[in-house]
Amino acid sequence: MITTTKRKIIRADLGPNEVPCDHCTAKCCRYFALPIDTPKTWEDFDHLRWYSLHGRISFFVEDGTWYLMVHADCKHIRADQMCGIYEDRPQICRTYSADDCEFDDDCTYEKFFETPEQIWEYAQAVLPPKRSDRANRTTTLPILSGAV
Repeated sequence: MITTTKRKIIRADLGPNEVPCDHCTAKCCRYFALPIDTPKTWEDFDHLRWYSLHGRISFFVEDGTWYLMVHADCKHIRADQMCGIYEDRPQICRTYSADDCEFDDDCTYEKFFETPEQIWEYAQAVLPPKRSDRANRTTTLPILSGAV
């Protein structure tokens, strides 16, 4: 039995009248990413860790900019991976160009974090050791009843 591996189509394989969308799984409609401030403190990283506890999100760094990526399919993707509201799609979709899309991109980033543990491990690697507040706390001992 001979098995053949289907070769991944890349942009260079497309004909003059073909668009990447005809060969894509609607990558651009399965997430959105928003730039965020670069985390610099323990509190900043703790916020990122908290965000990552709330579902399908990740963080990546590209060209030095940090992004929050929300993995969520657009509710209008059809079974054929095309837009179900193409004629009435939002403006952000209209201005998005397939010329620069990630259709044949393997999604490699400078940094990529998928879990709260990865965020915290990175924070531990790049930040100075976290100060313990224990030295600054006042300890109150419990009052024992019946003590003389």
